[in-house]
Amino acid sequence: MATIENIQESALEILKNKRLTHEQQMFNLAAVAQNSLPQAPGPYTDEFEALRVAGVLNDMGEGHYPYVARYIIPDYSKLMKNGSKFLRMDPPKTLYEAVYTLEIAYHNVPSVTHFPVYLGNWGEIFEPFCEGMTDEEIRTIMRGFLLHLDRTLGDSFVHANIGPEKTRVAGIILDLVAELQNAIPNMTLIYDPDITPDDFAEHCIATSLVSANPAFAYDPAYKKDFGKNPYAIASCYNGLPVCGGAFTLMRMNLNRVAEKAQSVDDFFNNVFPHCVEVMCGYMESRITFLVEEAAFFKSNWLVKEGLIDLDNFVGLFGIVGLAECVDVLMQYEGTNELFGKSDAADQMGVRVLDALKEFVERHTSKYSPITDHKFLLHAQVGLGESDTTPGTRIPIGREIPLYDHLRQAGLYHKYFPTGVGDIFPFEVTAKKNPGAILDIFKGAFNVGMRYISTYAEDSDLIRVTGYLVKKSELFAVHDGAQAINDMSLVGYNQVVVGHTLDRKVRSTDESAGQ
Repeated sequence: MATIENIQESALEILKNKRLTHEQQMFNLAAVAQNSLPQAPGPYTDEFEALRVAGVLNDMGEGHYPYVARYIIPDYSKLMKNGSKFLRMDPPKTLYEAVYTLEIAYHNVPSVTHFPVYLGNWGEIFEPFCEGMTDEEIRTIMRGFLLHLDRTLGDSFVHANIGPEKTRVAGIILDLVAELQNAIPNMTLIYDPDITPDDFAEHCIATSLVSANPAFAYDPAYKKDFGKNPYAIASCYNGLPVCGGAFTLMRMNLNRVAEKAQSVDDFFNNVFPHCVEVMCGYMESRITFLVEEAAFFKSNWLVKEGLIDLDNFVGLFGIVGLAECVDVLMQYEGTNELFGKSDAADQMGVRVLDALKEFVERHTSKYSPITDHKFLLHAQVGLGESDTTPGTRIPIGREIPLYDHLRQAGLYHKYFPTGVGDIFPFEVTAKKNPGAILDIFKGAFNVGMRYISTYAEDSDLIRVTGYLVKKSELFAVHDGAQAINDMSLVGYNQVVVGHTLDRKVRSTDESAGQ
């Protein structure tokens, strides 16, 4: 627990930090107050704290006591249909009314970042209001809407969806995304090859090459996991139930777990299952406090008006560092074979995730009936560690030929219904042939991938790990400038330490003949 001197020192540092905007200072000061409390009590709190200090587990900046669900996925269709008593808003009747209704709602949807991590499926929300309007009328309203979001929702984890159907309004939004070059919001195309026309998918790829938006989520894979329950992609690339969300996201550094073990058998039989047990137990304690003692699920307007339902929230068990974990385990096996470079190492990765899934499913949560009271796995994007690769990715600098890379990634995506993804920058010449990239994406989905994103090598907007930043803004912030997007403050470290700008740049003919 922090001393009063520590708290005061931290608060003063925030007040004097010239790089922070007023809002960023306010959020940081709130975190200082929250973390002046001890860790939320529970049978695993002390063990979790010891493993956190050792770098094995991470609380992902949620603070010592949770007071709001980490990720919230409102059912915005209910807002469009019913309006809101709390917001004193009638149901919208025009596109303009729909836009300002959402803008007001977004301001009142919380999350771990204090900004809404999900903005809805814009094609579904807006298309009914566009009947009888010209493209130019729609464009004028949507342009103002997008500018408003980028300038007021200062966080790249804000996320919108389009698709799988092609809609006129989504096409107009894509053109505006390419024109405006905003880092906010993050966007995903919900892609189903049986529903999404190729010309619309190619429009999305062409837009992404110049603006890193939207990414592609393979709808059939997510529907298989979520069944009859509607889902959305939020935050980085998190698949979550609509009208629900995520209670919490904790993270395990798999490489640190492997380093604590003495052998492969010790890893699988002792160290790994114990670390999973501690993390699940700690997550359960936090969820119990959030649901049973904190005010959020008892009083928030989203709960009272049915835009979210407690039963639709899940716990996210996050992991990073599969690559480095496998490398260590292969050394215990007496070989220097590397993750992504050999079949034996890649199969060790499968063994690790099979075991992880088994260990996590041993825990039965009091909550989350939507997932049969089980936590779901999430391939987390990392926090800028120099020796830990995000999720299940191959480390930057170790990339393999494109088709081999896609097949290798496809081994692991199936384990992560609540978020996993790989990023492939392309040469500038790829802008002339988005259809070729679409064919690559289709192949990726056929070999097991479920989420993929791209941008062109000359793009100012890039995907860092799962979120977007502008390269120009990153370096300006590093030189002392302020930026509305708070991810520009932390993204610089990830870009430098994580070697984001050194990703292998692909060409559409790189794997011809494979």
